[in-house]
Amino acid sequence: LQVQNDHSDAAASDLNRRMQFQNKLAGVCEEMCKEVGAYPKCTQCPKFVEPDSTPGVMTWDELLEHMDNLVSWGQDQIKGWHKQASALQTNQGSQEGTVVTAEVFDIMRRVQVQNKLAGV
Repeated sequence: LQVQNDHSDAAASDLNRRMQFQNKLAGVCEEMCKEVGAYPKCTQCPKFVEPDSTPGVMTWDELLEHMDNLVSWGQDQIKGWHKQASALQTNQGSQEGTVVTAEVFDIMRRVQVQNKLAGV
């Protein structure tokens, strides 16, 4: 049992060293391709990722993906605001009377505005 465990530790260490070596060579390979004029169309480099063909410019596909991400983010934000407003309303109701502080009123108005914008 101990021999197998030592063997697996050695194999894991070997794999780790190989990955470090390959990562170090990846930069050298890319530099070599630049020197011989094969960059960025190099087919010899392992797992070569071509650089962005439109740096600083957003393509339609990138824009659509960004818009989808914004929609998802916005929905998560609104859910959080609803939870916060519900908690504030619950806390306010448990106190004496139905006095609404300016802060709670402001949060309620913000939730209403966000709900209105969500329907747009």
